Formats: sequence, structure tokens, C-alpha cells
Amino acid sequence: MRRLFLLLFLSFTTPAWAGGIAFVLNSGGASISVIDMATQKEVRRIPALREPHHLTLSPDGHSLIVGDTAGNQLMFLDPNTGEVQKRLTAADPYQLGFSPDGKFLTVNGLARNQVDVYDAASMKLLKRFPVVATPSHLAYSPDSSTVFVSLQDSDKLAAFDLRTLTEKWTVPVGKTPAGVLWLNGTVLVADMGTDYLAQVDPATGKVIAHIVTGKGAHNLFLSPDHKILWVDNRAGGTTVSLNASTLKLIRSYAIPGGPDDMDFAPDGRLWITRRWAQKVAILDPATGSYETIDVGRSPHGIFLNPKAPSPTVVSSR
Repeated sequence: MRRLFLLLFLSFTTPAWAGGIAFVLNSGGASISVIDMATQKEVRRIPALREPHHLTLSPDGHSLIVGDTAGNQLMFLDPNTGEVQKRLTAADPYQLGFSPDGKFLTVNGLARNQVDVYDAASMKLLKRFPVVATPSHLAYSPDSSTVFVSLQDSDKLAAFDLRTLTEKWTVPVGKTPAGVLWLNGTVLVADMGTDYLAQVDPATGKVIAHIVTGKGAHNLFLSPDHKILWVDNRAGGTTVSLNASTLKLIRSYAIPGGPDDMDFAPDGRLWITRRWAQKVAILDPATGSYETIDVGRSPHGIFLNPKAPSPTVVSSR
């Protein structure tokens, strides 16, 4: 009997190499969906405390760090298995990310109107910057000297010097700024209250151009080969591709249900969370068609680990 129980237990828990796993943060469901990338099926959910929104991979690749905002917690997961490694208290961790040199971790406290900068190695809080309203997304300069933070409810972008831990500037960039990305020597900001990206001079914060992408431009991502800029227009229900060098539109794809975050699979497809649909879309950019996976309420952050052993559930029947 004990042997039969052990075999049944292992059949439900032993990972099998089946194409990798995906993690989707269900911000409205207080959970994290674990998906077998080969079968495109959710195999289990990891409970969170309150409201997980965004996640980032540690510089050494050993931990996937999930920010649980209302839970005031950072949850460290094994990116290969989803097992919880540890939990740390943090104030309202909404958006978070490590600097390119791996020395800093910046955490945006969206509800508390603060930006926290940590020493990445020790997780010691180095500086807390009070900001005017709703720090949302962030991006770093390539040399890790500056972090740029969108302030949604003030229509501004802030820049913080990480060498001196001082504020450089805070300037208006457009209505309801959200996603931020450094590209080709400038900073791009998705202005969610408009239909465009603002192109910003990183030295001064001056807006130098607008790039129209679609209604409710929310988040933006650079393809792994750095040739295509992808933008999710959440209000308009579209995902668009632009030439990363010229910022000219290539193609628009209809992705209803509030397209939000995305990650790139090795087969060239894009995995896109649909914030209002409780689903993930898997878009084939060549054909424009997409498949869907059911997940939890208000799916937000997403991370793909195609090299991980997929936690495939095997039936005991």
C-alpha cells in the first residue's frame, strides 16, 4: 500500500522534460498559474497572499521574484519547478526589476507613491524616493546609472540617479504613462491615456516625438533579436509590431480582452496576458492567428522558461 501511494504521489509531482513551463500572475485571483508549454495546459496554481502583479528573474537566474502588492511581500520561486524558495517583506511591490549590471533592484510602490532602491546582493534598502503619484513601470539606462519610472496619475516620468541616489528630473510626458523602455539612446513611454508612445530625451526628459500605436498604449517589449518593438494597446485590444530602428508600424493584431504583458517563446510565438479575459493568448506573428489558455482572474505578469522541466500531471487512472 505504501509503495502504491508513493507511485501515485510521484506520478503527480515528478517533472518531465516536455518543453518548459510558463508562469502567469493572476492579480485578481491571488495565485500564479503554472503552465506546461508543450501541452499549453495549466497544471497547477501557486497560492499568493493578495495581489501579484509583476515578476523578474534574479541576475543569477536562480530565483523568479514575484511582487505581491497588497500582500507586501516578495515571493522567490524556483524558475524550474515553481517551488517557493523564500519570502521577504517589501512595501507594496508592484513593478520591479534589476539593473543591467545586477547591482540594484528597483521596486515601485504604486499605491504608496514611493520608489524603493535595494542593494541586489543583500536586499538592503538603499533609498526610498517619495513621488507625486502612482509609480508604475520602470526601465534602466544600459550603463545602470539611471532608472526611469512612469508616474501614471501625474502624467509624468521620473529619472533617478543610481550612483548618487538622487532624483534627476520629473517631467510631463503624456496622459497616464505606463510601460517604459530604453531603445536606441532614447526612452519610450507608453501613454495609456492616448494612442501613442512618447519618445523622451533621457538627459532632460523632453518629449522629442510621438509614435502612434493604438488606443490605450500600455506596455512595450523588444524582441529577443532586438529587431522588432512590440506594443500592447490595452484599451484598443491590439498588439502591434514596429521596426525597432525606424519605429515604423509593421503590423497590427487583434488581441481582445486587454493585452498587457508578454514574453517570447523559442518558436517565435508571443505569449500575451489578456487582463480582462482570464486568458493568455499565444500569437503566431506570421499568420496572425492565436490560441488561448485559460488562467486565473486578471492575468498580468508572465514569464516563460522553455528550458525548465515541465510539471506534467499524469493521470492515475
